[in-house]
Amino acid sequence: MKIHDISIPISLETPVWPGDEALKLNRVAKMEEGALYNMTEIACGVHMGTHVDAPYHFLQEGSKIEKLDLNILVGEVQVIEIPFEDGLITSNVIRKAGIFPGMKRVLFKTSNQERWKLAPKFQEDYVGVSIDGAEALVKMGIKLVGIDYLSMAPFTDSVSPHKILLGAGIILLESLYLNEIKPGVYFLCSLPMNLVGAEGAPSRSILIEMDHPGVINV
Repeated sequence: MKIHDISIPISLETPVWPGDEALKLNRVAKMEEGALYNMTEIACGVHMGTHVDAPYHFLQEGSKIEKLDLNILVGEVQVIEIPFEDGLITSNVIRKAGIFPGMKRVLFKTSNQERWKLAPKFQEDYVGVSIDGAEALVKMGIKLVGIDYLSMAPFTDSVSPHKILLGAGIILLESLYLNEIKPGVYFLCSLPMNLVGAEGAPSRSILIEMDHPGVINV
């Protein structure tokens, strides 16, 4: 069994959405200064690094992070590589992507992987899912969608695709590190922090290579 960590390392260099506060680490106890232990305080937004979006992020009456079904966040997933020339994941791109019938979870590997190399500067031209792309995913019965940059929706329209996907109960997994992941079927485990009342939460996410891949609808 081989495990791939697809979480973005959270550091002072991790890019954040424009206007969000960057990570703050404060060592409040230091052994080198005589303390009996080391202790660090952390301050950041819940959408820092690899994270899960709950419906409440864009829907006032939507479910919050503690109400998400963990069964959706654990199970078989298909990693789809989007050609680098596609700057937007439209319904046409999704139609040609080769998503297996019955697949409930998909992760999009795009040219966003190159944008991580430009951290900590936020890149506005990242690849996201268009309105009609979001509608296509809903019609396919997808339950979880992941992407390899800070937002599922493009910077030019960061609201509409989110509302379509979250409104259909689709869980969103953002800021994935898929640079070294080949397209194919894996077993996903992505467990967000259980932050009661929050619209999102950081999530340590891994892919496990399956010895006998196949659509099993977990």
